[in-house]
Amino acid sequence: MQKYRKIYLKKGKEESLLRFHPWVFSGAIQQIDEGIEEGETVQVLTSRNEFIAVGHYQQGSIAVRVLSFSNVAIDEKFWQSRLSSAYQMRLSTGIAGNPNNNTYRLVHGEGDNLPGLIIDVYGPTAVMQAHSIGMHLCRHDIARELINVMGSHIKSIYYKSETTLPYMEPENGFIYGGCDDDTALENGLKFHVDWLHGQKTGFFVDQRENRSLLEHYAKGKKVLNMFCYTGGFSFYAMRGGAKLVHSVDSSAKAIDLTRSNVELNFPGDKRHEAFCEDAFKFLDGMDGKYDLIILDPPAFAKHRGALHNALKGYTRLNNKAFEKIAKGGILFTFSCSQVVTKEHFRNAVFTAAAQAKRKVRILHQLHQPADHPVNIYHPEGEYLKGLVLYVE
Repeated sequence: MQKYRKIYLKKGKEESLLRFHPWVFSGAIQQIDEGIEEGETVQVLTSRNEFIAVGHYQQGSIAVRVLSFSNVAIDEKFWQSRLSSAYQMRLSTGIAGNPNNNTYRLVHGEGDNLPGLIIDVYGPTAVMQAHSIGMHLCRHDIARELINVMGSHIKSIYYKSETTLPYMEPENGFIYGGCDDDTALENGLKFHVDWLHGQKTGFFVDQRENRSLLEHYAKGKKVLNMFCYTGGFSFYAMRGGAKLVHSVDSSAKAIDLTRSNVELNFPGDKRHEAFCEDAFKFLDGMDGKYDLIILDPPAFAKHRGALHNALKGYTRLNNKAFEKIAKGGILFTFSCSQVVTKEHFRNAVFTAAAQAKRKVRILHQLHQPADHPVNIYHPEGEYLKGLVLYVE
């Protein structure tokens, strides 16, 4: 048996682990071996002293993030096996190894049985982000095995965890190689990735398929892309033949990125204009001008305590879009808040439509793509939800 210090559960508290849920909550713990430090690899045992899991310990509500339900060593062989499994899944689905698309998520936390770890690939650069102290402490081991698995496909690894582990004060920077080229390719379109200062790992990879769907609806439309960030939906709309595209974000930096990305793909194209303005203020000032609107706001609820106010926010935002969109318009509306379920979000949008007194039909129900897989034992991993609506 591997020599890790141990955490013992209260009687009966192993039930969720027997169903392979990858979290141990602090309230389930009876006893902790003396001297266990945050980020340490530990064994989890039942009240009957039976092995049940191995994972990373951390103070807080989620006390252990399970790495394996088998009694294995968390060593180079483990990391290589998990990273290889993640890469093979992306290859088998055609997301990786596609000459038209070199941008994808390689590791999606619990969805790839590596809770607390995110790795996004942008061409020859991988951006690694830790959401747990355990993964932070293992970053160099993971980077080493990532190079072994990916070979020549990865030339640089950038570590970016300042915002996800602020209490650790980790320093962002390259932990392997180095790269000045921040241009990546998604479905044949180019964009700049701000992995230095941008949100998440620098780009929202999870909207790739939804952006592609929008492209098919854009021909001849007047498009409004709210909360545009780096302008992903905007340049897909332009390739789809939109008549005009307006991008709006309250961040001046985001507007600069959007303009840069549009220029990268459509230099000198006068169909696009970007505005640095508050979303609600901008929507108040327009009336029937747009017949295709995208609402892709940042997470309105980061925890359950914020759920009520978040649903009010989604209702208010969508109500405003329903009031303003042209007759026969199409609305792409999203929530990326994990605590907001599909039912919560749909009810908020339903309420908004009723308040605006518009006839609305659902054309598509959207979700996260295959490179953001949901572990069947961890339904909390399903965070992105969206609706495409026809508004009479």
